[in-house]
Amino acid sequence: MSDLQDTARRLLDEGTVQVVIGWEASRLGARPVFVTSADDCDKLIFDTRCVHNLATFLNPRRVQVAALGKAAVVVKGCDAKAVAGLLREAQFERDAVVTIGVRCGGVVSEPSGLEPPELTSANVAARCPGCDVREPASVDFLVGEAQPEPPVTTSLNERIGELDALSPAERFAFWTGELSRCTQCYACRQACPLCYCERCIVEKSQPQWIETSPHPRGNFAWHLTRAQHLAGRCVGCGECERACPVGIPLGLINRKLQQVVHELYGYTVTDDPAVPAPIGAYATDDTQDFIK
Repeated sequence: MSDLQDTARRLLDEGTVQVVIGWEASRLGARPVFVTSADDCDKLIFDTRCVHNLATFLNPRRVQVAALGKAAVVVKGCDAKAVAGLLREAQFERDAVVTIGVRCGGVVSEPSGLEPPELTSANVAARCPGCDVREPASVDFLVGEAQPEPPVTTSLNERIGELDALSPAERFAFWTGELSRCTQCYACRQACPLCYCERCIVEKSQPQWIETSPHPRGNFAWHLTRAQHLAGRCVGCGECERACPVGIPLGLINRKLQQVVHELYGYTVTDDPAVPAPIGAYATDDTQDFIK
């Protein structure tokens, strides 16, 4: 992807940035890379294996990344939404980061292999069908050729529809079974670009809001609290679910809350940081009819 490499090389040569955060190929697939020299820009790639949301590395608590200097970050559409979320919530100034958007036709559910696989309905990530930001708009540079639509597969919305069709008791049984496998390792939190609190609520012990032992009560408290904290903020990148070592379908929880926020407020998460989110904004004509 020469235009990506050329753009990164120019930014480093001119001193506009000190590091470019992108992806490189490895024997296990694509992985994040931090390029600090223009001579190393040939490492940069973008293909169907580039699943990671690199906006995670802009999180202010990642001080080791901040120490590298001003960054340019390569972003897919869902990653660009995360950058917009961090800007919307004043985690850094707009001129502190350069964004290089890539046109995206979808990625696989899990990066692997020495060569980028062709996308099929069997390997495409569940978040990709129906994506509305395959060509991110609010970026400094846009590279790559126009991409075709991702293959059709069972989308998160369809899976949620199947759950909604169940009775409350059946849904509770489903989530009891799924969340019972949680070990409270917090990999979901670490992978999330919008989980940037210096001290997470789960670490507060006076009082202890959430029990840290991996049992049903503590697990429900952790995942439902985290999901509520992401309501109107989750960009649907799926990194929490991909990072989960026991495969809990966390994307279903977050997508359901996206639907609820849209129904209540008409809001869909966007890559435009100037668009206010329901949490953190108010309207004088808000009926507040959700308060009973």
